Amino acid sequence: MSPTSRRRPGLAVGCAVAAIAATLVSPAWADPAPTYAQLLAQLGQTPATLEAGANLDAAEARVRQARVRPNPVLGLDVENAYGSDPFSGMDNADTTLALSTDLELWGRRASRIAAARAEAGAVGLQRDLAVIDAAGRLALVYSEAEAAQRRAALADEVLTLTLADARAALALVEEGREPLLRGIQGEAEVASARAALDEAVAERDAAYARLTAVAMIPSPVTRIDASLLDQAPTGVGSAISDAPTVRVAEAERTAAERRIDVQRVQARPDINASVGIRRFEAEDATALTFGISMPLPLFDRNRGNIEAAQAEFRAADARLMSARQEAQADRAAAVARLAASVSRVAAADAGVTAAEEAYRLSRIGFEAGRISQVELRVTRTALVNARSAAVDARLARVRAEIDLARLDGRAPFQGAQ
Repeated sequence: MSPTSRRRPGLAVGCAVAAIAATLVSPAWADPAPTYAQLLAQLGQTPATLEAGANLDAAEARVRQARVRPNPVLGLDVENAYGSDPFSGMDNADTTLALSTDLELWGRRASRIAAARAEAGAVGLQRDLAVIDAAGRLALVYSEAEAAQRRAALADEVLTLTLADARAALALVEEGREPLLRGIQGEAEVASARAALDEAVAERDAAYARLTAVAMIPSPVTRIDASLLDQAPTGVGSAISDAPTVRVAEAERTAAERRIDVQRVQARPDINASVGIRRFEAEDATALTFGISMPLPLFDRNRGNIEAAQAEFRAADARLMSARQEAQADRAAAVARLAASVSRVAAADAGVTAAEEAYRLSRIGFEAGRISQVELRVTRTALVNARSAAVDARLARVRAEIDLARLDGRAPFQGAQ
């Protein structure tokens, strides 16, 4: 083996070290992202919560409008004018000024107000559910960005370890204790680790961009200091009937029932009463007028609208049954996933500790010539997989907490609200 051929891996590894050192310099302008708690406090400014709040304002405005009584109608009638004698001109005209209004009998106004209140109640619960969903999305995006940051840091560490192993292999090649093939393999491993680092950095930057957009952070996120992955889940449990989806379905069912009452009242005659004053020009006299009117329900009895409202009620009742069943199943699954994820995190941490010790011992043995490069590569791969599994376990725990928090009607990692 010639000295020139032995120096080729060393030269390649040295160039790789210089190039990677240039790419891994952290920018001095990097600022940490706000904490999850800080972003959660600003959740009311996100588009989803603003939209839900606007819908609630509209529903409350409809309740106020439902309380308003109908406007009276002012009418002016002129009779016996501009005809033939003796009714030419206005000399013998009879003029009536009358005021009429809808009496809103049969509970018309009360049913209208009750329906509007029920609608507003359903919209209010939908607003609360939208806020909870927005909080869950924020927690997920935040944790995914932090996980991507940890994976990028892990890829950086893998590259560092790979470079160190490659240098150790190169030293053995220089001493003639390993063939040149080991050095070439080390060079290939460094190139692969560098490519993995580039991919991890790209994924991290994409996750940062998603977090910036979802949380509406003014400046782009460049790093996360406050960990959410390491935060212990709240794990609060509540009854199935307290699930936000069930409460929304119950409110929608109540609103549908109120709409049936409205349509039934609409089927009854709409009574109008009027009072006025009439001027008789020929007799130079005045008199009061009274009147009452109502439509005859001969053709339109509002049966179609009543049947439609009843069908909508049956649909809402079916949605309520489905929501209760899904909430029960989802709660059991969420509790099981959360418990499993907590155990998984503990096991993953223990695996990382064992893998770190195994790699340390194999590195010592490799440098002493007692362990082959293949065995060293196996222990390094096991260490990388263990640390990656620890990140995945924490991300799974966050997702389980998000699912359970939605059923509890609270923000993830927060107490009952």
